[in-house]
Amino acid sequence: MDNTLFFSLFILSITGILVFDLVFVGKNKHVISLKESAFWTSIWVALAVGFYFIIMHIGEQIHSIDSLASLIEYKNKYAPHLLVTDNLSESLAIYRKNIATDYLTGYLLEYTLSIDNIFVIMMILKSFSVPPKNYKQVLFWGILGAIVLRFFFIFAGSALIQRFDWILIVFGGFLIFTGVKMFLDRNKDETIDVREHGLVQFLSGHFRITPTFEKHHFFVRKHHKLFMTPLFVVLLLIEFTDLIFAFDSIPAIFSITRDPYIVFFSNIFAIIGLRSLFFLLIKIIEYFHYIKIGVAFLLGFVGIKLICHEFLLEIGFKNIYSLYIILGTLLVSIVASFLFPQNEKTG
Repeated sequence: MDNTLFFSLFILSITGILVFDLVFVGKNKHVISLKESAFWTSIWVALAVGFYFIIMHIGEQIHSIDSLASLIEYKNKYAPHLLVTDNLSESLAIYRKNIATDYLTGYLLEYTLSIDNIFVIMMILKSFSVPPKNYKQVLFWGILGAIVLRFFFIFAGSALIQRFDWILIVFGGFLIFTGVKMFLDRNKDETIDVREHGLVQFLSGHFRITPTFEKHHFFVRKHHKLFMTPLFVVLLLIEFTDLIFAFDSIPAIFSITRDPYIVFFSNIFAIIGLRSLFFLLIKIIEYFHYIKIGVAFLLGFVGIKLICHEFLLEIGFKNIYSLYIILGTLLVSIVASFLFPQNEKTG
């Protein structure tokens, strides 16, 4: 199996999952319960963890590595820190463990950073007064669009990094700035004025839009003319939001690995689990008010990691440590939220 076949099978599998989600899971328009959202969240997480074990066993297929020469070529291109010995079997075992750890770390990082994205999506849906029974449909198509956008962003970003290594410092500075800003703004009441939003104003000035929702339709035909519905405007806003957040999340994961395939795999599994996570969080989000501080800290951490990546390699900082830091940050944020309820929080 070469890397083209591996990547094609991955895309086909993800497409199959999304089709199943659309045809069977999302067939009935209804309000998602806490129990249902928790069930599907566990399913998507289980799939992501399952892919970790696939990489652990056949990870060399991702880059068609079948010799020491091809492994060294991979090392020079994506992983200068990778240990390669004269023994191919031993080196492949190290390689598999390395990329599997990078994948899992990247997945957890993306999944955590997506929480802030969910906050904004919640505001968009509430600002437009979208009926809760239509949330599933909007989020499904929003996730599908996000997958396509991430594909281009990730491989374009990888190409830039390969050519201009200094761009990692730019990414790092931007992430630190974003993390500090998120921490300082953590207690602000965030709202979206849909009438003043630039995208909404553009659409209103260039397209025919119905004044009210038309059930679950994105477009309707009236008087022999095609109209866009507010539901499609919401979908475009969600896509625009993901585009903005991609400027945070994709540079962040490049602090873990420069391998665009591992970045893409971890991004996709985080994204396809975003919808069920959304329905889970809207039920319990008031209990986890310290999550934003955790996300802000992680943005600052990966920003520093990008800026100091050469130094960290020299002192032997391994990506498994990043995994521990991400898990620890999540755990501390959750425990702190329970130990210090919101009505007792002072700032």
